[in-house]
Amino acid sequence: GLPAAGKTTEARRLAQEHGALRFTPDEWMIPLFGESEAGGKRDVLEGRLITVALDALRLGVSAVVDFGCWTRHERLALRSLAEQGGGAFESVYLEVDRATQLGRITERWERTPERTFPLTTDDLDRFREQFEVPEEDELQGFPAGAGRPPVPWDNWGAWAEDRWPSLGAGGGAAQADGIAVP
Repeated sequence: GLPAAGKTTEARRLAQEHGALRFTPDEWMIPLFGESEAGGKRDVLEGRLITVALDALRLGVSAVVDFGCWTRHERLALRSLAEQGGGAFESVYLEVDRATQLGRITERWERTPERTFPLTTDDLDRFREQFEVPEEDELQGFPAGAGRPPVPWDNWGAWAEDRWPSLGAGGGAAQADGIAVP
């Protein structure tokens, strides 16, 4: 979902309910870099969080990845990685209308500015245009064989390593049939 859709609140609930580790990039970005994107570091951080989540799956520990997952490709790649890592995958989509989103962002900024990022209405409108709303097949878990990675990638592991540059660094590497769990 989009910013202020309630992703982190839902991720906290799911983590508690399932005894899972929760991976929320926003909670790392401000302490580490002081901003949301920090010159591309968010993608690097997300790759490392995914790698640790895959390690958790390998150890039999559930993981909640609290990312926006704005594109179908991101969601398909994360599903493939989770399944290759021996886990199950469930996508939870949280819809939010613009007025509610603006209200939540304003409230968040007034209450805890040290734990949030400034967002303008132009940012939000741009984000709403960029976000690919999940289709019903995604919310039902994707049909078998859904979605091949786009050209030139042969598999979702390779696509994911390109999307999240630090994914698998130091151990996990894309293979012809998926991704090796570190």
